[in-house]
Amino acid sequence: MPEVLHAVENGVSWITLNRPEAMNAVTWEQRERVMALLDEASADPDVRAVVVTATGRGFCAGADLRGAPALAETVPGDVARTIRRGAQRFIGAVLDCEKPVIAAVNGTAAGIGAHLAFACDLVLASESARFIEVFVRRGLVPDGGGAYLLPRLIGPQRAKELMFFGDAVSAAEAHGLGLVNRVVPAEALEKTAREWAERLAQGPTRALALTKQLVNASLDSDRAAAFAAEAAAQEINMTTGDAREGVASFVERREARYRGR
Repeated sequence: MPEVLHAVENGVSWITLNRPEAMNAVTWEQRERVMALLDEASADPDVRAVVVTATGRGFCAGADLRGAPALAETVPGDVARTIRRGAQRFIGAVLDCEKPVIAAVNGTAAGIGAHLAFACDLVLASESARFIEVFVRRGLVPDGGGAYLLPRLIGPQRAKELMFFGDAVSAAEAHGLGLVNRVVPAEALEKTAREWAERLAQGPTRALALTKQLVNASLDSDRAAAFAAEAAAQEINMTTGDAREGVASFVERREARYRGR
């Protein structure tokens, strides 16, 4: 069986990690495949939303370190290069995807697996899901964008608490912290993800892409830059057919019919 399953249904790209025997700890090959699928989703006008999920009991237990070089075999620069080319590119691919990305977290999300979920635009979690900043348990610094993502999602103090102690956070606790949009029973996870994704796939795709870019960039910009980016985004968006359809539907008092173009 492929280690990454993929299907496109009703305008939604479904990306499913498929190493249940390893709690979906990601290999280098899996990361490359997921990044390629996210890039394809950005470029394909018929794909209008993305869902990232997994098979088995775990969403993603982190990076699969089997086969990684022993520390004694590395030279200065090797680790940083590996992180830049691996974990950081992986998380960056989610943040940079031009379509809205939903994480459907079916089980444990640890380390880079947690960061994969947090990088998504919307996060659904089953009641059995857990999120673990596991790095401190291994004597490591969080990588894969963790120290970038968490403070922006929940503030620096709560981010430090999760990263300093490495305690498992339940789905309900993650929802209370603001890391998760909604918690649902396990049997309802796929159904809810499908409903959300297909609703997004029926929306104004370019407007959603530009909105995603504005929100992500606003966390690193001042007011003047954010306002300028907003005006430029609206200028670009008004050239799309969906924007014209949205305005026309309002004037004509009918439901909009967006085509993602």
